This record gives sequence, C-alpha cells and structure tokens, in this order.
Amino acid sequence: MPLTPHSEKHFRASDTIRDVVIGMSDGLTVPFALAAGLSGAVDSSRIITTAGLAEIAAGAIAMGLGGFLAARGDAEHYVHELQRESHEIDTIPEQEAAEVVEVFEAYGVTPEQCAPVVHALRQDRDAWVRFMMRFELGLEQPESGRAARSALTIAGAYIAGGLIPILPYFLCANITTALPYSVLMTLLALALFGFFKGGFTGTPRFTSALQTLFIGGAAAAAAFTLARLIS
Repeated sequence: MPLTPHSEKHFRASDTIRDVVIGMSDGLTVPFALAAGLSGAVDSSRIITTAGLAEIAAGAIAMGLGGFLAARGDAEHYVHELQRESHEIDTIPEQEAAEVVEVFEAYGVTPEQCAPVVHALRQDRDAWVRFMMRFELGLEQPESGRAARSALTIAGAYIAGGLIPILPYFLCANITTALPYSVLMTLLALALFGFFKGGFTGTPRFTSALQTLFIGGAAAAAAFTLARLIS
C-alpha cells in the first residue's frame, strides 16, 4: 500500500511578519487617532492632512530607526555570546560538556543515553559551539542584512497604514464629510489587518480582527474625546 509522503509546512518568515505587524498596527492607529483628535479641535482639512503627513513621516523614521537598532543589538549580542561560548569551550571543555548533559536532562534523557551525542559534539568544535548557542542560550544567528530589512519593512508598513486614515481628508471638501469616511476606512483596514495577521500568528482570525479593531478604535475615540474637551 503506497504511503503518502509526510510534508511539514512551517512558516519561517516570523521576523518579517513581526515587523509588518509592528509598523502596520501603529501606522493605522496613531495617524487615525491624530486625525480624529484634530477633527474635534479644528475645522480645516489642510491642517489635518499636513499634521497627518508630518506624523507619518516622523513615525516611519522613528520606528524604522528603532527596528534597525533593535536588530543591530540582537546581532551584536549574538556575536558577543558566540565569542564567549567559543572561549569557554576552549578553556573549560569539561564544564561545557556537563552543560550539554544538563540540556538533554531537561528533556528526560539520562547522562548515559546522551553520552554518544556529547562525544560526537566534542569531535566537532564548530557544531558544539552552535549547539550551545541554540540549546543552552536559545540564540539563533541573525540573518545578514536583517537590520536594514527590518527598518525598511517597519517604516514601509507604517507609511502604508498611516495613509489610510488621512486619505479622506485629501478627497473630501470638509471635515464633517471626511471624518466618517476616515473612521469607516480605518476600522475596516484594522479589521482586515487583524484578520490576516491571525492567519500568520496562529490566533483565530476573527479574534485577532476584533482585538485589532478594538485597540485602534479605542485610541481614536480617546483622542477625539480629549480634543473635544480641550476645545
């Protein structure tokens, strides 16, 4: 009887999806809250579009820079720990071998059972270092160019999300008309974004959509109410 080949499909672009989520969620929420808040305080679409574009530019730069520095920090931390682990394997190999045993013991493997693996790792220094980095420290080697890609992804997602709530103020003659369209378009975008995000993160799609919709709507409502009270 023929057997159907087993194929495992795992999503491996988690870092990229995380960057898109960070940029898009903030891009939709912050300019939306700003536009809604200003709509309660001013009566000029030009002021809202100018402030909105300025916020989008500043937000994209700030968040992109934050993503760049975070990714660079991860890479520098990995290199530092790699050098330290490599030095320890050279200077205190017996202690490092004992730490390999401790890693396996956490999975219920006895020292006797893992002895052949320990012996094999001690014959391949580079493999030993990689094993300790991954299973003792829980660190994966960052991809080359990760910092620049993270910055561009976050900034681009922020701009894409931020333009949605601002667009109606370009197209409509007055705020009274633009605000309902901005609310409708942004809430729809938040719901769709949350829906598709749930498919990548494993969260139920409708739950993710409602969560994203609630957070974005609450931020805009708070800003609008505050501006009304102040004005």
